[in-house]
Amino acid sequence: MLLAGDAFYPMFATHNAHTIAAIHHMASRLLPSAAGRPAATGSADVPGGESSLQAPAPGARAAKPQYEFQRLHGMGKDLYDEVVPADRLGVPCRVYAPVGSHEDLLPYLVRRLLENGANTSFVNKITDPDLSPVDLVADPIHVVAAFDSIPHPRIPQPVDVYRAAGDADARTNSMGINLANDQELAALAAQMNAAIKPWRATPLVPGASSSAAPVAVTSPADRSRHVGEWLPADAATVERALTNAESAQGDWDRLPAASRAAILEHAADLLQQRMPEFMAMCTLEAGKTLPDGVAEVREAIDFLRYYAHQGRRLFGQPEALPGPTGESNQLSLHGRGAFVCISPWNFPLAIFIGQVAAALMAGNSVLAKPAEQTTLVGFAAVKLLHEAGVPEAVLQYLPGDGATVGAALTRDPRVAGVAFTGSTETARAINRALAARDAAIGILIAETGGQNALIADSSALPEQLVKDAMTAAFGSAGQRCSAARVLFVQRDIADKVIDMLGGAMDELQVGDPALLSTDVGPVIDEDARGILVAHAERMQAEARLIREVKLDADCAQGIFFAPRAFELPSLDLLQREVFGPILHVIRYDADKLDAVIDAINATGYGLTLGIHSRIDETVAHISRRVKVGNCYVNRNQIGAVVGVQPFGGEGLSGTGPKAGGPHYLLRFASERTLTINTTAAGGNASLLTLED
Repeated sequence: MLLAGDAFYPMFATHNAHTIAAIHHMASRLLPSAAGRPAATGSADVPGGESSLQAPAPGARAAKPQYEFQRLHGMGKDLYDEVVPADRLGVPCRVYAPVGSHEDLLPYLVRRLLENGANTSFVNKITDPDLSPVDLVADPIHVVAAFDSIPHPRIPQPVDVYRAAGDADARTNSMGINLANDQELAALAAQMNAAIKPWRATPLVPGASSSAAPVAVTSPADRSRHVGEWLPADAATVERALTNAESAQGDWDRLPAASRAAILEHAADLLQQRMPEFMAMCTLEAGKTLPDGVAEVREAIDFLRYYAHQGRRLFGQPEALPGPTGESNQLSLHGRGAFVCISPWNFPLAIFIGQVAAALMAGNSVLAKPAEQTTLVGFAAVKLLHEAGVPEAVLQYLPGDGATVGAALTRDPRVAGVAFTGSTETARAINRALAARDAAIGILIAETGGQNALIADSSALPEQLVKDAMTAAFGSAGQRCSAARVLFVQRDIADKVIDMLGGAMDELQVGDPALLSTDVGPVIDEDARGILVAHAERMQAEARLIREVKLDADCAQGIFFAPRAFELPSLDLLQREVFGPILHVIRYDADKLDAVIDAINATGYGLTLGIHSRIDETVAHISRRVKVGNCYVNRNQIGAVVGVQPFGGEGLSGTGPKAGGPHYLLRFASERTLTINTTAAGGNASLLTLED
């Protein structure tokens, strides 16, 4: 039933009566289709649970029911004494009890205790002497009908989750697509198919046209499928773009912050409307699965709205500073100049839009360079921003390779700063290029890779641990900078976890990312697959293979790599980040936890870390000692949400500040202080107006 989100959300999160009423509704739909199989209904929340049942007339036998109730052993016996007998309601009740070791049993019992102890729980209410039996078993339909408002006044609707009370200007949440709903999925498929065409991307630079030869684009899921083509920027186009950016930045910076924010919000609305089109491009050009495509577009929308909201506050009116009487002091923020934004292929829309939107909101002109593997998505994003109102000379698009476009941009003295997401090695090269210029000291905002670990102690729930490890390691084909690369599991539970991990990997579906059944799509190109193959061959010789997922024959036309898991004796075998669906598992003894943390810190990377433990002291100890930018506890470590989990690392993993966080825009800005002697006009007005 919980998969039927259309029937449950948002009511399930507002009033308990809504939850029960929804269950009744779902059960009424389920019973007619039982096809001889009796439906089983639990009764943890009893109110109205038997509201549709009536006892038979005296002397009559109850009709054979097409369903049964269930209860936990030791709970609800008195209730079912009025339900089970044939002269009462005649509905059978199955009694069940949890069976297992204390590791499995205790978490289950704790969950049941928490449920039964809730204020809305029937078990809790039944002991209240002030509550009448009539009120206790009131039909939830009648309870719901009596509400003045269906939404709970203290629980925001999904679109409003980021709106603080009284903040009329707060941002609107992006909207997703329910891929579990057949109607929505069919509509999405039709819209995505209608959007597909031979796409073409060119440099977008006013007054210039490139003379370079076009480059064909094929799908990583099927190299025989032509997706489109793109035209690289040549040296003359890059030069013209730099000239345009320098001359256009001033007017853009002087445009009121509210106007720049409105343009970004308009772009977000356009992107929301065109989600299927951008999903199609992400699937065909970048190999994104459907769930990843939805998340990609939503993140881009959230970046636009978040930076618009932050920008209004930071860049609106100058901040008045306290000081002595007879003097006014103000601090204001301004754009730095021309910013180069270099984005990666693994998030060709979200990270691309995020960097560009932040630079624009801060009052900078932007020279946007996409990854060579995903130029079509970047082109469509820039065209959308132009449509929303960003002047063409303020935002220019320069597809091309690093040697021609990237190097020319980063070494030019007219560039005020660079926002970069990619490898640590490339970030170092950009840093050196900026420093070598005979120009103002340039700004580098870099988010790079990580040797991301997940630490699980013996208190971790194996099922949850394996589920989260699978998502973090193999989701997006492991092509996330936040993906889990190493799982440290305490020796006491290692055998069970490793066996469970192998079984879970057997269920992975690798294949066409356009199919909803696909869990893992292709890797981005042959170079990426070659690096993974070479690493897997080395691991085959130096480590123990836990599992290798089998690839179907349908994968032969694409650039697919079978997800693998290896057991390693130590972290020393991993010298660098391996960007793909390979998980390395290392056992550790409980008394060696600090050695594990030291080994993680010694890699120099500090992007994400996962912790699975039900011991608060352990969680606090690890999170306090480990040097990472994003630490996640008892969940997976990917999918940072804009404004909720600001994302970025430290050390070899980046410079900060965190993308999608409250400090990000400040790095794109210059600060200016204005001090005025107010007495120079003939007196101190603030003193002259004081009353005795």
